[in-house]
Amino acid sequence: MPQVFKIGSYVVFFWIGEGEPLEPVHVHICEGVPTSNATKVWITRSGKTLLANNNSKIPENTLRRIIKMIEANSDNVCSL
Repeated sequence: MPQVFKIGSYVVFFWIGEGEPLEPVHVHICEGVPTSNATKVWITRSGKTLLANNNSKIPENTLRRIIKMIEANSDNVCSL
């Protein structure tokens, strides 16, 4: 699974070819080693995000900061 970037101890990553049919653009976030049950954040065409789930139970303040970083870098994430 490709890692997009790391923020402190949190990893932002994606799975290649996820879902059937393929899911829209999104990334996963977890602390430490990536897992298939990580927090999922959808990335819209405008570069904004929608929280699909917080399975990793990332604290709200931390998740908000990570999401701001994802939105600030959404051009890089969407061009992968």
